Amino acid sequence: MAGRGSINLAFRLALVSALGATALPAAEIGDAGNGAVIWGDCAGCHEIGPEAKNAIGPKLNGIFGRRAAGLPDFDYSKSLTRAGRDGVVWTLETLDAYIANPRTFASGTRMSYPGLDDPGKRADLLAFLRDFSDRPRDIPEAAPTARRTLPELPPDILALQGDPEFGEYLASECQACHQASGADEGIPSITLWPEENFVLAMHAYKQKLRPHPVMQMMAGRLTEEEIAALAAYFATLTE
Repeated sequence: MAGRGSINLAFRLALVSALGATALPAAEIGDAGNGAVIWGDCAGCHEIGPEAKNAIGPKLNGIFGRRAAGLPDFDYSKSLTRAGRDGVVWTLETLDAYIANPRTFASGTRMSYPGLDDPGKRADLLAFLRDFSDRPRDIPEAAPTARRTLPELPPDILALQGDPEFGEYLASECQACHQASGADEGIPSITLWPEENFVLAMHAYKQKLRPHPVMQMMAGRLTEEEIAALAAYFATLTE
């Protein structure tokens, strides 16, 4: 097998789709031994293994194939509960996206982990988690159940400088649901979001990667410049 530096996670995910229902062993995802070391960053909040219990975060045994917020005995954030209700399932792709940037994936998550940029390290951590799956024969799952949840955007879109005054003009429709004060009463707060996170989330709805039909419709009506302007405006608000 080639080293993890030469085959990235995106290639592995493409291989999953090509193989259909064939499951890959953990070694084909990443290096579970290295993942056990990376797991140390997670172990302060999560437990895994035969004696695992819910702690600050939920236990992660059998995480693959489980619906987001799927443990009945854990009090999840409203954001992840909504994601599960919308049909998000933890797969190689969704877990990879969540670990890369938790707040882009689920804006109101209570998980304080800032994210892991290195795709090779994420693959190693996923290989470690894979070894604790309840149903290893079913993992990773075949297309079409696996899906991307973050958009692929060219650098020029992420580099757009939004006009906050124009964003304020556009924001009234957003603020029919999202409160400018930052209050979260059934709807996640978008006040003080980092601009890139806002742009990624809106384009995820625009590309129908996030499963919320109303947000898909609203994002689909916005241009790239309007999304950048809204991102700039909400980033300037104070709670």
